[in-house]
Amino acid sequence: DVQLVESGGGSVQAGGSLRLSCVASGYTISTNCVAWFRQAPGKEREGVAAIRRYSGTTFYADSVKGPFTISQDNAKTTLYLQMNSLKPEDTAMYYCAADSCLVVASGGPYKYRGQGTQVTVS
Repeated sequence: DVQLVESGGGSVQAGGSLRLSCVASGYTISTNCVAWFRQAPGKEREGVAAIRRYSGTTFYADSVKGPFTISQDNAKTTLYLQMNSLKPEDTAMYYCAADSCLVVASGGPYKYRGQGTQVTVS
């Protein structure tokens, strides 16, 4: 199975930056997309950004396009989410997820996900 472990969350003031990391192992051929999604208390899951593992093509939600950047290392074992110009509405638990690009494009639910890392913007 795919294992995903996030880190890098924390508390920042509005306008600040954070970089989330997700260490992955056990990828299969079917998990050709990886993504970040977030969920705030009482709100639905929201896809934030995704990347095709093999081509590196990236996708972003309109709400984060510009300030957020998704990337992966050359070995394709670590996924990153650089978040700049953070706003209070970005406060949520952020999760790393992996699945087929078809599922990722539909917004989930995802076959594999990590435990999440909390981001709080005040």
